[in-house]
Amino acid sequence: MTHWPTASRSGITDPLEAARGWMREAADAGLALPEAACLATCSPAGHPSARMVLCRGVDEEERFVFFTDYRSRKARELDAMPYAAIVFHWEPLERQLRVEGRVERLDAAASNRYFMSRPRASRVSAWTSRQSAELESRALLERARAETERRFDGREVTRPEHWGGYGLRPTSIEFWRGRDDRFHERLAFRLDRDGWAATLLEP
Repeated sequence: MTHWPTASRSGITDPLEAARGWMREAADAGLALPEAACLATCSPAGHPSARMVLCRGVDEEERFVFFTDYRSRKARELDAMPYAAIVFHWEPLERQLRVEGRVERLDAAASNRYFMSRPRASRVSAWTSRQSAELESRALLERARAETERRFDGREVTRPEHWGGYGLRPTSIEFWRGRDDRFHERLAFRLDRDGWAATLLEP
C-alpha cells in the first residue's frame, strides 16, 4: 500500500494484505518497536481499558496476533468480552492503522512455537510474574525469579499453561495517512456478507 488511493475506493482490494504491507514497511524503516500497538478491551460492566502490546503480525488465519499472561487484566476481559481494538501509530511515517474485531485464544501449538522462540530470560519471567497482580514488594518478586532460575537450571524453559496467545479477527480496518495541513487521508474497510466494503472518510 505504498501508493495511496485518492480518486476512488479501488486502490486496495485486500485490506489484510495492505495491513501486512504497512507493518512490513514500518519494520523496514528501522522504527523502534514497529510492532507496538495499543490494545483496548472492555470489562463486562462496560469499563474500557487500554495498554501497549507487541503485535506479532497477521497469521495464516488472518488474525492479528499477540501474547500475554492469561491471568492478566486484559486476558480476563477478553475471555469475558471477546472483542477488542488495536491501534498502530507510526509517527515518522505519518501512518496509523486501526483494527477492530472478535478475539479468540490461539491453540496450544501456536502458543508453544512462539514461546520457545523467546529469549530464555523472557520465558523465565513468564513463569515468575503473575501479570497485573498486586505486588507486596519488588524484593519478593526478585526472590521468586531467582527460585524460578534454580527450578529450570539445566532444563529447557517450556511454556506455562497460564501464558499464551490471542488472535483478533478483524471486522473493520482503517488506514490513516497524516498531512502537515491536517487534511489527513482515511480509508476504512468493513467486513459484510459480501466481503470487505471500502469507504473514504473525511479527516
